[in-house]
Amino acid sequence: MTQSAPENRALCRDCGMRLGATLARCASCGSPRLVRHPELDRLAIAHIDCDAFYAAIEKRDNPELQDVPLIIGGGQRGVVSTCCYIARIYGVRSAMPMFKALEACPDAVVIKPNMEKYAKVGKEIRERMLALTPLVEPISIDEAFLDLTGTQRLHHATPAETLAGFIRAIERDIGITASVGLAPNKFLAKLASDLEKPRGFSVIGAAEAKAVLAAMPVGRIWGVGKVFQQKLERDGISTIGQLQTVDAADLARRYGSIGLRLAQLAQGEDARLVTPERGAKSVSSETTFRTDISSFQTLRPILRDLSEKVSARLKKSGLSGRGITLKLKTSDFKTITRARHLSDPTQLADKIYSAGVDLLENETNGRKFRLIGIGVSDLETADRADPRDLLDQSAERRKNAELAVDRLRDKFGKSAIELGLTHVTRTAEKPKKT
Repeated sequence: MTQSAPENRALCRDCGMRLGATLARCASCGSPRLVRHPELDRLAIAHIDCDAFYAAIEKRDNPELQDVPLIIGGGQRGVVSTCCYIARIYGVRSAMPMFKALEACPDAVVIKPNMEKYAKVGKEIRERMLALTPLVEPISIDEAFLDLTGTQRLHHATPAETLAGFIRAIERDIGITASVGLAPNKFLAKLASDLEKPRGFSVIGAAEAKAVLAAMPVGRIWGVGKVFQQKLERDGISTIGQLQTVDAADLARRYGSIGLRLAQLAQGEDARLVTPERGAKSVSSETTFRTDISSFQTLRPILRDLSEKVSARLKKSGLSGRGITLKLKTSDFKTITRARHLSDPTQLADKIYSAGVDLLENETNGRKFRLIGIGVSDLETADRADPRDLLDQSAERRKNAELAVDRLRDKFGKSAIELGLTHVTRTAEKPKKT
């Protein structure tokens, strides 16, 4: 465990021993799981991603599930939250409709998500990450970027050695596994962590970045979704290597600011820092129905109920936002999103619902929907929310009425006051929550 270890010496992931570069197995513990790379002791940006996190926790807690395909998700009309690696062999994937997942793997065991339990484990892992470095940038409950620059003196080990010890510890103490990507920047670290899952430890160095990226499809670039990937392919760009040959100015002319970003990432360059605080980018709520709904009049009270939930979370968190997004999923699983930007930030259910219902009315043309959701984005603090509108006195009255209802509900409980629309929702058959 030394800072002065010669470059390209191997690191045993199972015991931490430093070894000669030519050995195939660890001389100390006999493990073949060795990491070797010319830049191993000079890299400090890592991406850690727990392996099949929800499923791993359930298998840890019930040993009888160890050797069976396991799916974490909703009922027959729900979707797969995650699945174990055995189920993935059968073609099951996250976000797959549950009925398709069970068609692919009919012998799978299905368990509903226990988010409280998963959050507790995620918090424990996050606290252990923070013991390594204060520069931890969470991406989700089970993954994060870490910057271990300058931690050698603290841990008496290189970042690579510290990371190997970390994943050994969470496997031993918490009972789940994780994969690590180590690189000179966040983009390459994220790519590296996906290369050898599960229980992976992969390194992409600066010198080899362009060559490693060249054969990858453009969809591997962070932020290039399915639609944009198809656009690039129509333009004759299907691999990152092809992007590398296109002038940055040309990409900017074709695709705007994202074109410049593509040019940089294709070369393996990423100037983003690991930032410890990642505030919420949006607050949303959605629900999946037991049976598909096409009627605008039926959807309206459900949308109002969701708007109240979003509003309550904004108020509790001291947040507001200008962006209102309506989400719909059709009976054939196509997702539709429609957005509106408000002139002032809001945290009021009345304004969230008003914008959402206008967007909804344009989409209810006979199509059947299996899911509806509403969200608020472009978040900021609540001190600028909902300024007084001198031109619309009725809006001010609605605001005051809503705040009065909030005070009553805080004192006597949420069911103390029911508005007309939400009362319809709550007295009808409740839709299944996602």
